[in-house]
Amino acid sequence: MDRRDAVKSVAFLLGGALSATTIGVFLEGCHSSSPASADLFSADQEKMLAEIADTIIPATKTPGAKAAGVGPFISMIMKECYPEDAQKVFVKGLEDLQDRAKKDYSKSFLEITAAQREELLGKVREETIAAQKADKESDAKAETAKEQEVQKKGEKENNAGNPLASKVNKSRPYFFAIARDLTLLGYFTSEIGATQAYTYLHIPGRYDGCVDLKPGQKVWATN
Repeated sequence: MDRRDAVKSVAFLLGGALSATTIGVFLEGCHSSSPASADLFSADQEKMLAEIADTIIPATKTPGAKAAGVGPFISMIMKECYPEDAQKVFVKGLEDLQDRAKKDYSKSFLEITAAQREELLGKVREETIAAQKADKESDAKAETAKEQEVQKKGEKENNAGNPLASKVNKSRPYFFAIARDLTLLGYFTSEIGATQAYTYLHIPGRYDGCVDLKPGQKVWATN
């Protein structure tokens, strides 16, 4: 299994923890990158990706996201897989994060402390949750208004047979949600994430579909 297949497998395993935008990307397949995508991020923004990921998954008893090379992974997947509208939202999110760091701490995002990055991203996370909730309520009202018309036309979800279909819609992309999604995917498909954050058995024996974990035991890595 190559890295791309591993990412897709973990995306499906994490299904409920990922945003609709990211699930849609891996259900539909990666888009062909445009020439403009090669210069999607500035040098400082590339560095910001590594620090954002490391703030989301910091080093504890195991190495963090930065050590696992998640920053370059986020950059690659954003350029190669996400559609243009999501790319624009993500770049705008990085620009806003930089502006807020300068406003709140009088320093660039790369210059503020780890604690300040955590505080700042915590605010962005809460704002994202609130925005997603508001958008969901708005979409639900619009869906209710169209329900009779849709039923008359006999329209159905194209992915009705897919177990993740109910989670996929045309919801708008959110910067923090994508950053979180790709941090999780990048970390748990990396060598560090699979062998140190998870319990990894290099040469497995028989397959056990359901194994009880002891308190504090790491989850088994999937092959």
